[in-house]
Amino acid sequence: MTVQTQPPGDGPRVIDEPLTEALSRRYLAYALSVITDRALPDVRDGLKPVQRRVLYAMREMRLNPENAARKCAKVVGEVMGGYHPHGDQSIYDTLVRMAQDFSQRYPLVDGQGNFGNIDGDNPAAMRYTEAKLTAAAMLLLDGIDEDAVDFKPTYDSQDEEPVVLPTGFPNLLANGSSGIAVGMATSIPPHNAAELIDACLLLLDSPDASTEQLAEHVLGPDFPTGGVIVESKASMIETYATGRGGVRVRALWEKEDGGRGTYQIVITEIPYQVKKADLVEQLAELIENKKAPLLGDVRDESAEDVRLVLEPKSRNVEPEVLMESLFKLSALETRFPVNMNVLDARGSPGVMGLRQALQAFLDHRREVLVRRARHRLGKIEARLHILDGLLIAYLNLDEVIRIVRYEDDPKAKLIEAFALSELQADAILNTRLRQLAKLEEMELRREHAELAEERDGLVTMLASDRQQWKLVGVGLKAVRKVLGPDTELGRRRSIFADAPTVDADAAIEAMIVREPITVILSDRGWIRAAKGKVEDPSELKYKEGDKHGFVVPAETTDKLLIFASDGRFFTIPCDKLPSARGHGEPLRLMLDLDDKTAIVDVFPHRPGTKRIIASKEGYGFVLPEEEAISFRRAGKQVLNAGAKGAAFALRATGDHLGVIGDNGKILIFPMAELPEMPRGKGVKLQSYREGGLRDAIVFKAEEGATWIDTAGRTRVWGEWRDWLAKRAAAGKLAPKGFPTSKRFKPK
Repeated sequence: MTVQTQPPGDGPRVIDEPLTEALSRRYLAYALSVITDRALPDVRDGLKPVQRRVLYAMREMRLNPENAARKCAKVVGEVMGGYHPHGDQSIYDTLVRMAQDFSQRYPLVDGQGNFGNIDGDNPAAMRYTEAKLTAAAMLLLDGIDEDAVDFKPTYDSQDEEPVVLPTGFPNLLANGSSGIAVGMATSIPPHNAAELIDACLLLLDSPDASTEQLAEHVLGPDFPTGGVIVESKASMIETYATGRGGVRVRALWEKEDGGRGTYQIVITEIPYQVKKADLVEQLAELIENKKAPLLGDVRDESAEDVRLVLEPKSRNVEPEVLMESLFKLSALETRFPVNMNVLDARGSPGVMGLRQALQAFLDHRREVLVRRARHRLGKIEARLHILDGLLIAYLNLDEVIRIVRYEDDPKAKLIEAFALSELQADAILNTRLRQLAKLEEMELRREHAELAEERDGLVTMLASDRQQWKLVGVGLKAVRKVLGPDTELGRRRSIFADAPTVDADAAIEAMIVREPITVILSDRGWIRAAKGKVEDPSELKYKEGDKHGFVVPAETTDKLLIFASDGRFFTIPCDKLPSARGHGEPLRLMLDLDDKTAIVDVFPHRPGTKRIIASKEGYGFVLPEEEAISFRRAGKQVLNAGAKGAAFALRATGDHLGVIGDNGKILIFPMAELPEMPRGKGVKLQSYREGGLRDAIVFKAEEGATWIDTAGRTRVWGEWRDWLAKRAAAGKLAPKGFPTSKRFKPK
């Protein structure tokens, strides 16, 4: 097929090409646009294009910290009309976020008016709010008029915008960033600028410094909302080394005594990016749904500062136990994901570690320093050139005056007489009479000497890499004084602590009344819990079309383990099961189970118990029950069940295991031949030419093996040793009288 890439000049504008190629090319262009122009920040200044354009436009509007603020609508209009041809709401959202002190560690916009709050309330419309730049933003823009960075044409080619900002401090890590592109995302937590600068200074002194050494200065993230970081040091170093990981952050709380043995918990700082109003609502729902049995009440007494008051259910509950239970159940503890995916100096996306990101920032600062020095050197050379001409005029003042007074073309005559350039001649002719005084000549000589000295210093610096890096460090030290830990803006807000080892689950269980119940799970998956013991399961009633499935005796304090045919285990606290007054609730609404997944077994967890789990393909292993516990809706994948699914989960109460296949052959072998594993496929139990594993029995050798016949009678199997062999053998046909269902017990 002939592909016509350019439309004909006079004919119809139709491009004849395969649809797949057209779609893939256009989607690739879209993906690259999202990655480079919207979602990922630049490693050098830590800004996305819309953020950079907002700051540059505000500087062009002279919205400096010392000047008056202007309407945000004016700023948004300037940005949209000149630099960012997208929706005004996206620009305003960016401006608002850069002004929120609970979103940005170092706000770049000084907002006046309603810019939203930590409760999640929206800001006022842009026509009501005003903004100007902060001192931190000026540090990012410092030197932009001195050829410090490259500029590129704007979208309409009528103006220019900076490709990157000069960036006086490591803004990428200081303020963090987050975004979702096509096929990739970024999530960078904010840090303390003084700590980052200290790490940069270490890199300048020791270019080969390791991540561990840098982590001695960069202790961890520093969230604007504070909180307590409970991530281990080793985990943080691994995150900084690879650029990927996560940080656990908790709310900061304290105990307030109420007298007579009562107390209340006061939360003063909440995790980063958690909306306080949503958090209060979540805690209230936990109380209402009885999922937080240790919590009695929650109140929001916040004014300008955060103050959430939690009241325990009982004064006997330890504060640490109460908080540990709430950290597990609510957003009082969150995990901030770390994925330092950024654009490098060439615009290519990639994940960087702490050392790479800081080194990229230092390389950028050096380039900015060199470019500003060259720009300044050019200015000095131009001024010295003018001063040289003026000094020549002062040395020959009488002749210069004569030429200016009597010659018809004084400019050409000056150039000819004193070998001047046109610029020098123009400067002499533009000199006023009062500047011909002796004092003016002395001032020119002083200026010439100072500029010559500065020029020599710049030339020496530009020729020395060592001096360049030294000046980069000097600049960072000056910035550290502005953003240092002794300032209100620079003080560390997030603190570090080790999570206490408190058994909150045991405390919660202690609050639950221990009563016997019977768990009833129907064939179609409806589950309920009846009080006491069900003596006659045949009297149980089910929905029309449903029937008996599992009837399991348990207690309200038990954890119910549910084994599914796909090899997953699910855990449900028995006190959370619906009442048996009705038909219960569908289990598939409580767990992530599809209609194709069957329930293999249901039993209450008993600490220290071990189970033999196996697939129908004939593979299995010994599993400690503790490894099966998981309160996630998706459960915990324990057995690689294969295409045929799981077969059973027998309690390991003996020393021998007997298995029977679909082919009716039985094999008995010692339990010692089975490995104990937390998860996996296991080892082969029995070999089959066709079919698979059907049933199994566990027994002790001294007690002997039994089976239950079709009449419900227990039959003693005296000759079971005749079927004893090594694991993975084929086995022998079942003895006479064995049930035709090929099961040791009726299902």
